[in-house]
Amino acid sequence: MTIAISCGEPAGIGPEVAAKAWAALKDELPMLWIGDPSHLPDGTPFVCVDSARDAERLSAKALPVLAMDFGAPVTRGVAQPAHAKGVIAAIETAVGLVQRGECSALCTAPIHKKALADGAGFAYPGHTEFLAALGGVERVVMMLACDELRVVPTTIHIPLEDVPTAFTPELLTDTIRITAKALQSDFGLAAPRIAVAGLNPHAGEGGKMGWQEIRMMQPVLDQLRSEGFDLIGPMPPDTMFHKRAREGYDVAICAYHDQALIPIKTIDFDGGVNVTLGLPFIRTSPDHGTAFGIAGQGIANPDSMIAALRMARKLALSRGAHTG
Repeated sequence: MTIAISCGEPAGIGPEVAAKAWAALKDELPMLWIGDPSHLPDGTPFVCVDSARDAERLSAKALPVLAMDFGAPVTRGVAQPAHAKGVIAAIETAVGLVQRGECSALCTAPIHKKALADGAGFAYPGHTEFLAALGGVERVVMMLACDELRVVPTTIHIPLEDVPTAFTPELLTDTIRITAKALQSDFGLAAPRIAVAGLNPHAGEGGKMGWQEIRMMQPVLDQLRSEGFDLIGPMPPDTMFHKRAREGYDVAICAYHDQALIPIKTIDFDGGVNVTLGLPFIRTSPDHGTAFGIAGQGIANPDSMIAALRMARKLALSRGAHTG
């Protein structure tokens, strides 16, 4: 059950929260950190290993590291394009370990996309799209999860003015299907209850505040209901995230990025986990960025990384049981 951890941006808080997460979880689950060990915080107990099998044996005593030489020292808080090829190679190596069954899941530390583009011509919009390409799938879904809420933004990193065009029947259908399948295979929910947020205020209020709910969303939901999906909505987005409302569903499908992320970050800012649904392997990530402003100060909160590692193990166990 070793979890592979790709190092992410060395100048950010990724190495620090990984080291702190190991200290918190060393007796609970084995992990393997992949990156340049010189980028770990000073004083981190680590041991270089040659395989994930060694990591499982040694993880309780020191952080197992699959060492890579990035060829440049790190300056905390300042991304260096010289590290880009190493960061990308760490991700590719981690994915390979999981795909070959040498690790059970992947947990990724945050990357800095501009540094990767400047240093290695990284052409992907983000981590998720790169992992989809490595996994050989065309469409994946981003879920943010904590103990009290799971949310899925249908459209993600695009300007708000582009959302109505990008928010198509095909995209909504695929998002619901991928989410439902993952809730069954990875979260152990045989019949997931899915709430769908409207695009417009008050879910359009019968067409007075927008037509997408009536003309586009309702037909999609009706079709999926006829196939057996348990769907609620389109729901008014402003009334579906309070505690009593959350008790009525297992996941909320949202129309755009902030509609999904504002409620979960309000409920559990430090403990949220990013999960990529639809990949042929388990991938989780802490729900925060590189946090250059506090990198190297020893004050980064590891709670999200700890939650991401625990969730990676839980999902891997569930998927293994589901697939027999």
